[in-house]
Amino acid sequence: MKLNYVAPKEGYTWIRQGIWLFKQNPLGFLMLVFMYVFAAQLAVIIPVIGVFAVLLLTPTLSVGFMTACRQAIQKERIKPSVYIAALKSSPIVRKRILQLGLVYAAMIVLLSFILSLLVDFELLLPLMTSDKPITPEALRQVYLVLFFGAMLYVPVAMLMWFSPVLVAWEDMSVPQALFSSALACWSNKAAFFLYLSIWSAILIAIPLTIGMIFDAINLGQVASYIIAPISMAGLTVMHCSFYATWKACFTDNEVVMPV
Repeated sequence: MKLNYVAPKEGYTWIRQGIWLFKQNPLGFLMLVFMYVFAAQLAVIIPVIGVFAVLLLTPTLSVGFMTACRQAIQKERIKPSVYIAALKSSPIVRKRILQLGLVYAAMIVLLSFILSLLVDFELLLPLMTSDKPITPEALRQVYLVLFFGAMLYVPVAMLMWFSPVLVAWEDMSVPQALFSSALACWSNKAAFFLYLSIWSAILIAIPLTIGMIFDAINLGQVASYIIAPISMAGLTVMHCSFYATWKACFTDNEVVMPV
């Protein structure tokens, strides 16, 4: 396994490769993303335990989706059971992937605690529990949550981007996988910046624009029927493009994806 250094423009190439990969089995990939979103929504209903379970299993599910990407390239059928591929592996991999889940959960808890010190959540609670108009101060807190949340999550994302696959496929220890993942992201930060900027425009700017257009013509309720499938498809393609980032940043003997 060798770490690669790629040009900034590769960030765009990863998205193109994600689209290509999605086309290999669109129904299979959509099924996997829908299952994850549905399970996450159910988990939120169960206080504390449900959210912790999702965080604990996030690395496992990540390996499952990456395994599905492999299967799609090899023209194999994608099954829901692919999500537990890491847990069906060797005992050492199973132990490490769950340890990685604990690390991820701990980092998210720490991130949430720090965010609570920077933002006044008491102003935000009425927005989620009532239909009262948004005050300027509440809107300011919303922007602060988005800004500080994104900044705090960047190092977490760098540590977790490749570490589940490095643990499951490359037999790395948890500390080694976390370090290698962060190093790969930092070494290719320009490509990742372009990659994430494009996805931000696709998944955030485009739905907001559609919503504003439909609100302007008094069809705001109709917008959700258009935005939801577009967002689901975009989210699925983005998950497929994660595999492209893996193939670009690390060298192995597998099939190379088309440009």
